[in-house]
Amino acid sequence: MEPRLAPLHPPYDEDVERLLGKLMPPDVPFDPLLLFRVLAIHRDLADRMRPMASGLLNKGLLPARDREVLIARTTARAGAEYEWGVHAVVFGPSVGLDEAVLGALATGPADSPAFDQHTRLLVTAADELADDGQLSDRTWQELAAILEPAQLLELIVLCGWYRTLSTVITSMRLPLEPWAPRFPWSEQRTEQGEQV
Repeated sequence: MEPRLAPLHPPYDEDVERLLGKLMPPDVPFDPLLLFRVLAIHRDLADRMRPMASGLLNKGLLPARDREVLIARTTARAGAEYEWGVHAVVFGPSVGLDEAVLGALATGPADSPAFDQHTRLLVTAADELADDGQLSDRTWQELAAILEPAQLLELIVLCGWYRTLSTVITSMRLPLEPWAPRFPWSEQRTEQGEQV
């Protein structure tokens, strides 16, 4: 499947090369991501998006594992298999998210036995933001008991940011990176001979 907008391909001009270098995480052994090559179609927009993305990933106040739980759940709930798969490979393992937890983040309920109590709370928060666009009073109170006010604000912005990226990804119909995994249910359906 081809994306709805053709991504830029090498050789890149100097400006695109520089932009893609800024967008790619350091020390990642992959070519520039398809998402970044599509965003580079609108260089000014991509350049304006970069500080937010970089700030949330590299300078955020949330613990890295919490951040990746929220990203995985938000992107999975939005159907952005592409982004879920990138984070499952590039970031998830380095923060202690194993295959069982990543699979439950993609397809499991908030009370999945794969989650500890802290992870359940984060998943519930991501689900509420996805479903209702806000946190319930109970979830807010539970989060406020363990997070600083700035972290609470960041949690909401992080989920909103990855919802926005998910909308771009699903609207563009981006295929997976060749090295990225599929949602666990996609693999199950493929094995059973159903179309995905």
